[in-house]
Amino acid sequence: MDPSTVLQAAAAAHGIQTEYFDIWGRKHNPTGAVLAAVLAAKGFDTTDIAASLARREAEAWARTAPECLVVDVQPEPADFWVQADVGAGTVRLRLALEDGGTAERTARFADLELLATAPGRERRAIALEGPLPMGYHTAEVTVDDGPAVRFNVIAAPDRVCHPPFLGERRGERGRGAGIAISLFGLRSARNWGCGDTADLKAVIDWSAEDAGTSFVALNPLHALHNRAPYNTSPYLPLCSYYRNFLYIDVEAVPEFQGSARAQRVFASEAIQQEIRRLRQSDLVEYERAHRLKLRFLKLLFREFRRGGATERWRAFEAFVEAEGELLDDFAVYCALDEWLHKRDRSLWVWNDWPAGYQEPRSEAVRAFAARHWRSVLFYKYTQFVIDEQLADCQRHALTKGLPIGLYHDLALATDRCGADLWAHRRYYARGCRVGSPPDDFALEGQDWAFPPPDTEAHRANGYRLFRESIRKNARHGGALRIDHVMRFFRLFWIPDGLKAVEGTYVRDRYIDLIRILALESHRGKFLVVGEDLGTLEPYISETLDRFGIFGYRLFYFERGAGGDLKRPHEYTRRAIVSVTTHDLPTIAGFWGASDILARRRAGLIPDEATFQAQLDQRAQDRQKMLDALHGEKLLPHWFPRAETHAPELTGELHYAIMGYLARTPSLLLVVNQEDLTKETEQQNLPGTTAEYPNWRRKMRFTVEELRGNQTLRDFTAMFRGWLVKTGRLNGAR
Repeated sequence: MDPSTVLQAAAAAHGIQTEYFDIWGRKHNPTGAVLAAVLAAKGFDTTDIAASLARREAEAWARTAPECLVVDVQPEPADFWVQADVGAGTVRLRLALEDGGTAERTARFADLELLATAPGRERRAIALEGPLPMGYHTAEVTVDDGPAVRFNVIAAPDRVCHPPFLGERRGERGRGAGIAISLFGLRSARNWGCGDTADLKAVIDWSAEDAGTSFVALNPLHALHNRAPYNTSPYLPLCSYYRNFLYIDVEAVPEFQGSARAQRVFASEAIQQEIRRLRQSDLVEYERAHRLKLRFLKLLFREFRRGGATERWRAFEAFVEAEGELLDDFAVYCALDEWLHKRDRSLWVWNDWPAGYQEPRSEAVRAFAARHWRSVLFYKYTQFVIDEQLADCQRHALTKGLPIGLYHDLALATDRCGADLWAHRRYYARGCRVGSPPDDFALEGQDWAFPPPDTEAHRANGYRLFRESIRKNARHGGALRIDHVMRFFRLFWIPDGLKAVEGTYVRDRYIDLIRILALESHRGKFLVVGEDLGTLEPYISETLDRFGIFGYRLFYFERGAGGDLKRPHEYTRRAIVSVTTHDLPTIAGFWGASDILARRRAGLIPDEATFQAQLDQRAQDRQKMLDALHGEKLLPHWFPRAETHAPELTGELHYAIMGYLARTPSLLLVVNQEDLTKETEQQNLPGTTAEYPNWRRKMRFTVEELRGNQTLRDFTAMFRGWLVKTGRLNGAR
């Protein structure tokens, strides 16, 4: 076999695609150098590929049992297997169930169903009878008098959880709608320059009582460094498991009223002036808000510690114990980051820390944690408080009649310079970054600059970190959005030193991941929405549908064969339908081509010809939009059918588009806050950092004005009217 054929075989064996198609249908074949670099990043020895393949095959056959098994609660007979030498005698399988029960099977190896053979070895099925309870179990296999081999068994349902009010069959009532907000961008007369949980409660009240929605959708609430412009994206967190304390309503923390010192400092003119400046700023000032809240939370923590063994302290201890090592690592990282940066202002990332502090299990880190235990405990306290307040918000939403309540968002990425990579780097591949191939929005492709997951490391650990990411981010909510749901199936890997256009796709163990997602969904009682925008291979859509995961259907993107917009009845039922996302233009922005102008100012459009071509395409898209809306008789006959930029017409467009989407059979509808307030600028411009104020834009109105402003009252009445007409009001309960 020639070297190139061996390389292709090795790549295919490790899930690396040797060809892929872009959004224009063009085929790409990554070079041998790219394939070799990706193989190396997956831990494959590329010095002698044929020998490495043979060695891996021998290692696979040397195993007695799988490293981890993720099965349906009704497992197939061949799911459980054992490998042994030809002529082996007795096989014993014992399954220790999560609930404390057991399941066992003893059999002669020769009597078991033969699945596969290798020289001197056989693989046979050792089936367990009957269904397994959902959960995380531990199996133990022995062959004759050999050593016991243990592995994880995860038994999961075949579908994610759906709220009872959502009708699953066509013709049933039971559809819902919600408002998507950027929590950081909420304005109010009382917050400290960044939206918090008190503002969220105000939006919940308005959503339930005035708009009649079923949920409030949030941006990812992940912990951030809160340093502009590079560390403010909720989609590039320093930690995927814990929250940003910036969202804490400091004045609602029980210790605030009990701390005389905090009260004195808060009442000072200097603090009140800073809060007013932060509140009046047009953009979120992350660093200043961070410093201010950190100062007060430390005062409250001192008050909390002085309070002694109260019921609240015991609740805190229970929280810390339940969170375990994950919270320990996060809190130690935060304390170290703060301490080291104070000592040396040039230390911004853990990669530049002194060597002893770069390893989370080092003696230096253990000594630091012991010496600075109060600081470590403080960062655990911040997570206790934000968790407490979010739980209160979800209870409030359900009490107010929102059947879903809060709709959370799990980011795809994690900052390579953050806590996750510091504490868990063995679960990430080295030598590659994740990105995307060229498309309409990034003609040179995108480099997202974070490392891809190491699939085999996660599997060997029973997918513990993956299931924790799902569980913790869905907590205190009735829905979870999975950013870039294609991550479960494949990611675009870019070898270090190469451009985005030179990468290729790498497949993952998607059935394992989606089964675990389904298990966590049932345990947490939340529905799952997979952001499936982009190029999808057929098997991806089929799998998402099979497991009952909601897809994303955007007004801008839903097109028929001829490029015309799909009519409402053509939309899929198990989906969330919307006009736009945080990465795409608002209705007003689309109409006025604000996004194209912003990309030009940011240098993302290479030349004048491309710029003009995009403007021309937008004019055609506007006309297709008008044709579709006129076809549904949602626009007055006088509304221009020709191209127009007239901003005064966007009010009519908002009304028509809301009606268009409300009429679809899709079970969920969501409206972004920027369309609620008729903004022209989108929240994020992909491919930019300092060139655009990403993730800093505040809502045009305050939460108090949701009910006090006539324009917003008119929009609310219009939106609610469509929900009533189409059976979506509060989930049509």
